Amino acid sequence: MSNVLLVGTHWGDEGKGKIVDVLSERATGCVRFQGGHNAGHTLVINGVKTILHLIPSGILRDNVNSVIGNGVVISLEALKKELSDLSSKNISIKNKLFISEACHVILPTHVALDIAHEKSLGKSSIGTTGRGIGPTYEDKVARRGIRLIDFYNIDNLRKKLIKSMDYHNFLLTKYYGEKQITLETVLETLVPIFENIKEHICDVIPLILDLNKQSNIIFEGAQGTMLDIDHGTYPYVTSSNTTLSGLISGTGIGVDKINYSLGITKAYTTRVGHGPFPSELHNQLGLDIAKWGGEIGATTGRARRCGWLDIKILKKSIELNRINGIALTKLDVLDNLDNIKICVDYGNIDYDTFEVENIKYIELKGWKSSTVGITEYKDLPENAKAYIKKIEELSKTPVVMISTGPARDEIICLTDVFSI
Repeated sequence: MSNVLLVGTHWGDEGKGKIVDVLSERATGCVRFQGGHNAGHTLVINGVKTILHLIPSGILRDNVNSVIGNGVVISLEALKKELSDLSSKNISIKNKLFISEACHVILPTHVALDIAHEKSLGKSSIGTTGRGIGPTYEDKVARRGIRLIDFYNIDNLRKKLIKSMDYHNFLLTKYYGEKQITLETVLETLVPIFENIKEHICDVIPLILDLNKQSNIIFEGAQGTMLDIDHGTYPYVTSSNTTLSGLISGTGIGVDKINYSLGITKAYTTRVGHGPFPSELHNQLGLDIAKWGGEIGATTGRARRCGWLDIKILKKSIELNRINGIALTKLDVLDNLDNIKICVDYGNIDYDTFEVENIKYIELKGWKSSTVGITEYKDLPENAKAYIKKIEELSKTPVVMISTGPARDEIICLTDVFSI
């Protein structure tokens, strides 16, 4: 049996959802280990688009058990909406979805605090999604968080909520000048949702270990390496560990259980929100790539900033995540270009102005022909092959999968990642 970690190598939005879906055909488990509904994984199956924020991408396969690990923070309201969307598409979750009882719950006060804090920063804001993710992780670290397991005893839940929400409301009213949120509002909103989903809540560690005895498991990260709270472009990061270390703490599974680490890398680089972006294209070409690639955030609806592939970041991600191979996505988006650059190095980054010292590029010839839907490496244009080989050469890591479009079957698989 083999377990594979899928991790974004840059700032997220690399196309992890599709790669999870492709690989999950041969897996019995798909495990999400960090983040919250600030993630967005878009899948296109038989022309139907499904966007998942909390539920692992493997849920679209009947043979896959989808597990939400303890490192994920849960918005019960967002989960309810996502389950409703799956139901409307006749996608079953019965005996397929399992949620860790240790997951921390996002409260309405967390959302209010997130929005109020971002608003107070003005031009210095970091571009958060405003969904309460950060404040929930803050409460987790401060040991005043509310977990799913707390909902089994309403009396104790009420006592814990009073302590947490007194603090939240103090900040909301006295510091930010916002309205307070009542305890009863929170209980009336969240308890009924919990009652409807509690059949899916359990201690997931024995389940994951049992699945590992049966077949392959995919561990699915959210966001990307450069948004890691410890290793990313701080403070313009998310509130969790998006890297290999997040898998270990977010599931309770040892690193010895991970057999292969697959880095999901877009053929160019994008970023949503504020923060440094050395290879960003501040011109019409950047806007064109965004248009061709449909670069609108699945979670926020915000336009993504676009730039050339950043090899310096890719090499850092390879080291942090012990990456064995690269899944290169959205190659087809570059089909129209005469020339393509790769960012290979730069000096210091100014985190106030985002200016970069001594940025260096290499330039390759484009292929000027469609790669959409190609499923065999031999059928790729020669210049596309040269681009892929250059990425392998610079990163010292093989490209083992190539996505040539959004659909499930628009993929080139060069290596069986489950057999290594």
